[in-house]
Amino acid sequence: MANPLAGEVEIRIGGERRICKLTLGALAELEADLREESLIALIERFDHGSYRAADILAVVVAGLRGGGWEGTRDEFMSLDVDGGVTEAARVAARLLVGAFAPFEQ
Repeated sequence: MANPLAGEVEIRIGGERRICKLTLGALAELEADLREESLIALIERFDHGSYRAADILAVVVAGLRGGGWEGTRDEFMSLDVDGGVTEAARVAARLLVGAFAPFEQ
């Protein structure tokens, strides 16, 4: 079960439950994959609803890798996300919020 307080988000791919988390390493990988100077542009696209399919793919794959998945982007692209693109976009947005929202005690 995902722990939202730790920035974890659950996704089901290929009928299997996985935990996603944007660790520092996963965020660095994401930044390099999208060739962004910073992640702010990516976050703004999600905030304004102008994100691209490549954004969703990159965030979810980075989150899966941060959660311990050892697959590749190409492997992920061959899998079915339960809930389709809408669910993948929801997971990506929740990952970004979990990684950058201020922690309140």
